[in-house]
Amino acid sequence: MKDSVSLREQDRVIHLIDDDADLRHALKQSFELEGLDVVCHASAASVADLPLRSLYGVLVSDIRMPGMDGMAMMRQVLAIDPTMPVVLITGHGDVQLAVEAMRAGAYDFIEKPFPASRLFSVVERALEKRRLVLENRSLRNALEGGDDLSARMVGRNPAIQKLRAQLSAVADTDADVLITGETGTGKEVVARALHDFGPRRKANFVAINCASLPADIFESELFGHEAGAFTGAQKLRIGKLEHADGGTIFLDEIESMPLDLQAKLLRAIETRTIERLGSNREVSLDVRFVAATKTDLANTQSFRSDLYYRLNVITLAIPALRERKDDIPLLFFHLAREARARYRREIPEITPQIEAGLLSHEWPGNVRELRNVADRFVLGMWSGFGGVSEVVVDAGSGSLSERMDTFERAVIAAEIARNDGVLKSTYENLGISRKGLYEKMRRLGISTDEPSDGS
Repeated sequence: MKDSVSLREQDRVIHLIDDDADLRHALKQSFELEGLDVVCHASAASVADLPLRSLYGVLVSDIRMPGMDGMAMMRQVLAIDPTMPVVLITGHGDVQLAVEAMRAGAYDFIEKPFPASRLFSVVERALEKRRLVLENRSLRNALEGGDDLSARMVGRNPAIQKLRAQLSAVADTDADVLITGETGTGKEVVARALHDFGPRRKANFVAINCASLPADIFESELFGHEAGAFTGAQKLRIGKLEHADGGTIFLDEIESMPLDLQAKLLRAIETRTIERLGSNREVSLDVRFVAATKTDLANTQSFRSDLYYRLNVITLAIPALRERKDDIPLLFFHLAREARARYRREIPEITPQIEAGLLSHEWPGNVRELRNVADRFVLGMWSGFGGVSEVVVDAGSGSLSERMDTFERAVIAAEIARNDGVLKSTYENLGISRKGLYEKMRRLGISTDEPSDGS
């Protein structure tokens, strides 16, 4: 989620609130030895001036202090941001009070005396939770802050931004459009956006999947028929093209249209008229034709070249999901929110391991596959997904050692991609040393172009 919110290791900060100057100094040194920045406060009153909603940090506070105590400070902080981690330091006699604080929303409490390592461990977990909260908040703001088109076609990748710009430019025209893209990329979403953001939005949007219609009823479905046109045709039937009059007709998987009907469709597009089966009377059409295909129609022998060129007035190409992996976290969060609304379930925590699995997967089913994963994730159907499950990262076959290497290679490669090739951030996020990362990369055959250690 690197693009959704700018959270870096050096942005993390611990705000230490204690009236004991010696303890503040000792704890500050301990945190700084662990590579964390610390801001000290002699009283709780100054915490009110912090930008709490955007703060990438943790508040560590003593309970017993003159003036505003730790409990009052925590209540004030949580009233502004209920997700802010507050760790309370307590004396022996304050344990009951600390338990009450936990019920009131404190992240954790540490009883004096305590080893610095214990406090550091609690703070590290709190920082990770805070990172996830801020990233999810940023994703939510990005989704809610965009226009209607951005909400339908989610993403910040240049390819999807270009597609949105092209769609905006042609939506208010009557130009016929050919949409290309792999299965599951969202071709019908684009077609509906063309309709909904254009002047035909109040009329019908009629979608036909050419691959699902039996050949013997295809012509009747498309063009309609008169009563008695064939056995079983007992009454007049309006076809899909006529039903879309004034609106948009969407011909999905048009490469599957029978060859003998392609000539009739070509004439309908060129003349904007049709003849129902069993009739010699022409019916005028005021429709916009939008077709979609997952194949290269120009080189498909079973598809008429003249129909292809007639449809190909404007082509909108939808990128595959693997070609815009930087959009996956934002898109996954968007789809999870939709699933939450449908199933009335809360979205589970999206951990770094889950994110690494999402980024390492190739997504052959594109956005449709990602939507299914988001649905199952919200429904709690991913038993093991938190550790980058076998569904998301396929470890393949072979010995246990070989499978572990495959798994480890996927996680490291995903983390490198998430950090834009900066290896310093990579080994810090993975919790290993620089030397350890380089040794693993050499052993697993992982390379980056001009690897950077961030220094």
